[in-house]
Amino acid sequence: MCKDCGCSITQDHTGHHHGDHLHSNPQLNDKKTLAVIHKILDKNDVEAQHNRDHFASHHVTAFNLMSSPGSGKTTLLECLQEYLEQKYAVIEGDLETSRDADRLLAKGINAYQIQTGSACHLDAFMVHGALHHMDLNPIDICFVENVGNLVCPASYDVGTHKNIVLLSVPEGDDKIEKYPVMFRRADVVVITKSDLLPYFDFDIEQAKQQLHKLNPNVELFVLSVKNSDSMNAFAQWISANLER
Repeated sequence: MCKDCGCSITQDHTGHHHGDHLHSNPQLNDKKTLAVIHKILDKNDVEAQHNRDHFASHHVTAFNLMSSPGSGKTTLLECLQEYLEQKYAVIEGDLETSRDADRLLAKGINAYQIQTGSACHLDAFMVHGALHHMDLNPIDICFVENVGNLVCPASYDVGTHKNIVLLSVPEGDDKIEKYPVMFRRADVVVITKSDLLPYFDFDIEQAKQQLHKLNPNVELFVLSVKNSDSMNAFAQWISANLER
């Protein structure tokens, strides 16, 4: 089990953080448990910096996409190639199947699938493993599409440069206050499926107030893949935030 988020880990990463299993159900206020959590995250942070160095050596900027399942991460990545001048590849994270990677490959986008088993987030070691299967030389951007989850991915630095959090209109504007850690970690928040605003009780202004209360410096985009102006605006943000 992951000690900080409670997800089950099926792989035994010998020498990595998932090798430090506890065989009982630990309490988060237990000193031994807290020490293990810090050890896990410290190891992950070292590996995350290694990933950033790897991206930098290939002049690639990496973005971590996080959200609930069904918010539109894969659809956004499918459509972005029409608006971005830069070439990009995608590391996909899901518990099972390669459906999302297959969708991107069908669009001509280089993608590599990570199947986490029952782990509810990607970590830096998983991303590092994926990098061994990807040629970064032809690309400028690498998107890491994290496992759909508004909780656990926020705790793990995977070695990207920016965090992008998606929130879809059907999910409701209350998710910002319900899942504050995720939105505090965001460099940019994208409200997706905005074409559905007339059909859902989603208050954009209320969402903005909640978001800037948690994260005053965050940038916000209201986007629909069916609206070229909103897609262009987001693509311009990505281009402006590439590592130089």
